[in-house]
Amino acid sequence: MNKSRQRITNFLYNMLSLGVVMFLWYLLSNWQNSPYFPRLSEIWNAFVTLAQYGDIEGIFLSEHIWASLIRIFAGFAVACAIGIPLGLAMGLWPKLYYRTRSVIEPIRFIPPLAWIPIAIVFMVGFNRYVFLIWLGAFFPIFITTLLSVTRVNPVHVNVAKVFGASRMYIIRKIVLPSVLPDIATGMRVGLGVAWMCILAAEMIGGEMIGVGRLILKYAELLRMSEILVGMVIIGVIGFIMNEIFIMVENYVFRWRSEVSID
Repeated sequence: MNKSRQRITNFLYNMLSLGVVMFLWYLLSNWQNSPYFPRLSEIWNAFVTLAQYGDIEGIFLSEHIWASLIRIFAGFAVACAIGIPLGLAMGLWPKLYYRTRSVIEPIRFIPPLAWIPIAIVFMVGFNRYVFLIWLGAFFPIFITTLLSVTRVNPVHVNVAKVFGASRMYIIRKIVLPSVLPDIATGMRVGLGVAWMCILAAEMIGGEMIGVGRLILKYAELLRMSEILVGMVIIGVIGFIMNEIFIMVENYVFRWRSEVSID
């Protein structure tokens, strides 16, 4: 009962926060009275126009959203497929990490935007999107997985060793269940970074479709209403995906709340 009441309270406060932000935007846009600070009604009209009639090239808003989602999921999937096994391997065998960190760590600090010239020269089409989105999502997933392995409770491991458990048994029954919640957190962070990279990825793509490309089209025309529509769409879709991720995570790892101490 308390949890249900807490959810309702949180929902009401979120609606209040959203209302406050929209009211402040309403006041500022009317006070500024500038074409570069559009009113809420102008943003809504731009959204309706993009949804019903498409952009300046006739591409509908739904097509832009679908194209970006496919690219995000592809890049994110590749980041998970590489980052999680590599993080587990280097966490279980730390020598692998310490002997290669002079390569891994400098690359981690290079922003995805810096890789755009390389992506343009060596890649074409869909691979460019996947590569840049993968770059953004990979390291949060990899580093979180790597660190989670090093934080596994040594007492659990030592008890298993005392009873003669093999290394593979310890990995399957102790290490993996212990690190999965942290890996899920790293995946959430990586998904957020992937959405941040969508603009860079679609900026160099050959296709004129995608939410990032939509923003760039209207940025060249200084059409702020359409730009804000694209920005809000990225934020809303990212928020929805994050909430779905949290619900799945809470369901799969519901045992954490059962063993936690209030």
